[in-house]
Parts: sequence; C-alpha cells; structure tokens
Amino acid sequence: MNICVFLSAADLDDRYTVPAREFAELLGRGGHTLVWGGSDRGLMKVVADGVQTAGGRLVGVSVEFLAASARPNADEMVIARDLAERKALLLEKADAVVIMVGGTGTLDEATEILELKKHGKHTKPVVLLNTAGFYDGLRQQFQRMEDEGFLPLPLTELVFFAKDGVGALAYLEETAGLQ
Repeated sequence: MNICVFLSAADLDDRYTVPAREFAELLGRGGHTLVWGGSDRGLMKVVADGVQTAGGRLVGVSVEFLAASARPNADEMVIARDLAERKALLLEKADAVVIMVGGTGTLDEATEILELKKHGKHTKPVVLLNTAGFYDGLRQQFQRMEDEGFLPLPLTELVFFAKDGVGALAYLEETAGLQ
C-alpha cells in the first residue's frame, strides 16, 4: 500500500520521534511505500529512515523552494512547482493518508485532504495519528463541528483517530482493502 504521511520536518523530542520510528518500521516491515514530503530533515527524516531500514520504499514529493533538503536516496523523488501541486501529487500517489504531528504546513495538508474527502473528491482512508494526545484539541473541534451540523457526513466517515501506529496501520489495512 502507498501510504501518504503528512508530518513535521522539525527536530522533535523522543515523545514524538520514538512512536514515529516505530510506525515507520511497521510500514517498512509490512512492505508498504512511504509517500511523503521528501525532506531529509527532522521527523520526516526519522520516518523515512525507519521505513527504508525496514525494507519499505520511499516516494518523495518535494517543492522547488525546499528541494535542497530533499532526501538524496529516495526510490523516487518528484519536485513540484508549489505547495498546491505538491499536495495534489501526494494524494494522487497514495492509497491512504496518515497525518502525524506537525505545524501549520501539516495542518494545511490535513484540512485540504479532509475537505476533498468531505466533497467526495477522494475516498481514501485518512488517519490522524494522535501521538501523545497532540490532536486532542483538533478532535474536540471536529466533534463540535459534527455536533453543530457543520459536517455533511459523520466524523467517523471522514477521519479515524488512532492512538498509536499499530492502530493506524490496522485501520488502513482494513479500510483500504489492500495488503
């Protein structure tokens, strides 16, 4: 399965890097392909290293202004013109999406992917990997959106919140119908 992972390129502490590495190793051992922003820095590097070391493939989609930090030994690397093209290519190359911890860029990617799903532009499973409760506030906001009628479909059809990588991967394998 080609799994797009949106996440930070920042250097983060162990409460985020250890679970990220564990999830990456699950992906690699499962023979999955990581589709990611292509960076060889921070948490993106941690995940790419874990997938590659465990035997998975790497498909990166960087962007012109970040190309200098693109991973040199990815199996495939595409350089997009801008962030909009990058997001479109990441989604196109993926069978499923996992949103890990990140900043405004990750939040932008997450909301666009969810908005496209809400409008039926894709039906790929989307998981928010809620490491160390990082997305507790967002989950509460989404629940309020559902409760107050802002979502045209149930939250459970839009996104799955996983506590850990094992739960995230199990959900993806079940819902994507792939190995």
